[in-house]
Amino acid sequence: MKSERNKSLNVIFITVTMTVFLLSCVTPQPILAKDNGADLKMVEELQNVFVDIADRAKPAVVNISPLTGATHPPFRQNQAPREKQPDAPGSGSGVIIDKKGFIVTNNHVVGDADEVEVRLSDKHKFTGKVIGNDPDTDLAVVKIDSDKDLPFVPMGDSAKLKVGQWVIAVGNPFGLDRTVTVGVISALGRENVNLSRYEDFIQTDASINPGNSGGPLFNIHGEVIGINTAIINFAQGIGFAIPSGMVQQVMTQLINNGKVIRGWLGVGIQPVTEDLATKFGVKEGEGVLINEVFENDPAAKAGIQPGDIITKVDGKSIDSPSTLSRMVASTAPGQKIEVEVYRDAKRKVLNVVLTERKEEATLASIPPSKQPEAMLGVDVQDLTPDLAERFHIKDDKGVLVSKINPGSAAEAKGLREGDLIKELNREKINNVEDFKKESAKIKKGDGVLLRVIRDNRAFFVVLETKEEQEGK
Repeated sequence: MKSERNKSLNVIFITVTMTVFLLSCVTPQPILAKDNGADLKMVEELQNVFVDIADRAKPAVVNISPLTGATHPPFRQNQAPREKQPDAPGSGSGVIIDKKGFIVTNNHVVGDADEVEVRLSDKHKFTGKVIGNDPDTDLAVVKIDSDKDLPFVPMGDSAKLKVGQWVIAVGNPFGLDRTVTVGVISALGRENVNLSRYEDFIQTDASINPGNSGGPLFNIHGEVIGINTAIINFAQGIGFAIPSGMVQQVMTQLINNGKVIRGWLGVGIQPVTEDLATKFGVKEGEGVLINEVFENDPAAKAGIQPGDIITKVDGKSIDSPSTLSRMVASTAPGQKIEVEVYRDAKRKVLNVVLTERKEEATLASIPPSKQPEAMLGVDVQDLTPDLAERFHIKDDKGVLVSKINPGSAAEAKGLREGDLIKELNREKINNVEDFKKESAKIKKGDGVLLRVIRDNRAFFVVLETKEEQEGK
């Protein structure tokens, strides 16, 4: 039945498109005054699809306002522009996904409130309890209690979405209740938007405005395939929604546990850039580079090492840090995953049993010190126990960068005073003597691979020495 309906809608869409095109090529006529028979009927059928969805959806879309005393999380300036939160009431939207009164919305809509005011389309108001929120995906679940079943809408499968498909957004922009807008899916799998930790956004041109946050994005079957979460303020027709697959996974845990429990691999990661790809013998963007392996964590126990490149997890290709983070986080602690790594020009498959994700490590600030290395443009000194204890550095070996020379290779690649150098060209650096020994092997024009610790997080960087820079 669904397949036949899709075919019918495709015919309707093509007919409507051709009709609009032909009408634009002739002298304007009072076309609505004349019945065009079958063509007009097809247009009406397409129109009725959207009318039907709006009629079924609007009762399940709610207005959410944090109760007096609650505050929203502060706006972080390093984020891409997110919609400004209007003053309550009317601070956001939500959608009822169960007749018992479970509502999905955005974490930034409820803020740090324990209770919110929920207003239905029939004007009835409820005090809703925030039963769980997840800042890492910007999702939250609210529960309201009613003496009768509440209107709700079904969840759809975001894994089946395709660019160009019709979508319908419903919400309460600027306090205008149950506003319906129509558009298409502009892109899928958008990440690095800097709105949340785990990003896999649906991009749409369906009009989304302040107040739409937390509202549903529907497909033409009336199923929720996303939760609208953000807009880019300076752009036209660019809105983002969290896909229903991620929504279902998070909301199930919030309803059952009050929090989200995620898998933890225990590594630091970074993208494989062009210069790093050359050094490690892979293609740019192939896999994710491991720059740190945390002691006694799953990756270390499985034999993963700094400098490994993870190319696949459970047979699925990894092409960015975000992809790896999402896959690991979506796997329950205690489960085993199969990790393919590229090491020393060979591919190796390791089995890793994940544990529960830990909190972020404490960041540290490290002071400068003294010992020159002219070709790289850095001064370094030994990491003493005193310095390690004073500045909460977990490592006990390596050299601290005390000075960056202006115009040097180190400055060009963003090294900072206080960085801790752990490796040079894959050789371990325990002290200044090691650093001097390996530096002496560098020739002008060489690309130098460093493994660096900054704020207790590791990364690899390739420094281009003078001749190589001048030749570009």
